[in-house]
Amino acid sequence: MLFCKFLPKRALLPVLSIGLLASCIHKKYETPITKNTQQPDKVLFDQAVHDIEHGRYEVARISLQTLMNTYESSEYMAKAKLAIADSWYREGGSNGMAQAEAEYKDFILFYPQMEEAAQAQNRVCEIHYRQMDKSDRDWSQTIRAEDECRALLVQFPNSKFAPEAAQRLRNIQESLAEHEFVVGNFYYRRDMNPAAANRLNALVDQYPLYSNAGEALYEAGMAYSKMGPRFRKRAGDMFGRIVRDYPLSNRAEAAKRRLKDLEIPVPEVDRAAYDREKYDLENYHRPSMLGRSTAFIRSGPDVSHAAKSGAPTMTDPKSTIPASVPVVNNTETASTGGGTGTTDVTATQVSSTNSALDKKPDARSSGGTVQTTSDQTNQPLPTNRDKELKEYRARQAKKQAALEKKKKKNKNENQPAAAQSQPAPTTGTPTGTPGSTPAATNSPNAPSANPNPPQQP
Repeated sequence: MLFCKFLPKRALLPVLSIGLLASCIHKKYETPITKNTQQPDKVLFDQAVHDIEHGRYEVARISLQTLMNTYESSEYMAKAKLAIADSWYREGGSNGMAQAEAEYKDFILFYPQMEEAAQAQNRVCEIHYRQMDKSDRDWSQTIRAEDECRALLVQFPNSKFAPEAAQRLRNIQESLAEHEFVVGNFYYRRDMNPAAANRLNALVDQYPLYSNAGEALYEAGMAYSKMGPRFRKRAGDMFGRIVRDYPLSNRAEAAKRRLKDLEIPVPEVDRAAYDREKYDLENYHRPSMLGRSTAFIRSGPDVSHAAKSGAPTMTDPKSTIPASVPVVNNTETASTGGGTGTTDVTATQVSSTNSALDKKPDARSSGGTVQTTSDQTNQPLPTNRDKELKEYRARQAKKQAALEKKKKKNKNENQPAAAQSQPAPTTGTPTGTPGSTPAATNSPNAPSANPNPPQQP
């Protein structure tokens, strides 16, 4: 304290930073073995632990491997195998992390009943969690981190690492949901309504704890609204879900107005969902100014808005079908949810004349499609290129109008020229025989009509 008193304020912060860094370099190795004996295997293990704490990882691994090869029945065999994995984990780097994951997986395979197995699985989850990229970049490590954290909660649900793994899994799914939202919003802003609605709706179904789920549902509802009256009910379901499950969302009031415009009843607020959103808002910690200013440097995603409560999703996402894909008209397939249909064939004799063949119109008379009376059913399915097709048709119509205008203008210009090229009509009958050309008498060079007239007798 006396030394710090005479230091200038500018030099105090670097000194404290160096001291903190020095304290983090030699971190004590956590091991439950405290027996003080002079057994050879215990001596080798203590020496390896000392080397790990001081950063001599290669030397420590040699000592631990010697222990495992020499004393096969030692009580420190499992601890030595776990210490090898920890040495790779502390060494870091892409190679060190890969080796550490392989060693931790081997430890779980050989010693699944030990308490340290949950610690090994937690380290595997941390390895991939620390290598996650931002939401708009490669998400392979994010997927791996989600799988490993789920494995920890499934295999070791009562371990002390389970609550930490559950929160880490919520952070991971926040990043995955943000990735899906970026893609769905890209479709929505370009009026690719079927793709946007399918992506955003599936996003909220898979990750209901996503912090921006209200915005995703609102854009999905707007996309369904733009696809015609036949998707009016789906749009109402999206807006109603915002009011019911995300009452504190920024889009809650707008969703109520949309429901009133669609003449759909506004649902009641789910109390459990309201309490969960309120808890998340009360426990939200805004990143510091330093963290916000250095966000562009960090490679990991921003998970500050991730949920702090609620059970994370433990299932993989299911494939969904966009609204632009026609659905097979098969009652059994629709009821069972499958797409293979039925393989049983039965035949019955028609006893009544009022069968479906007599009541319904013949498909052959309509060119292969059955005519229906519903206007919504007759509407064509929307596509992701509706905006482009509309712009293309507008351009084609504009070109056709310009071509017609040009043709009309050329026609009007050619009519006076054709009138001038025609001979003027004569007002009298010329001398001579009708149909004959009159003789040009006024021209001195004109030849006579009969150069050799006959002589009179």
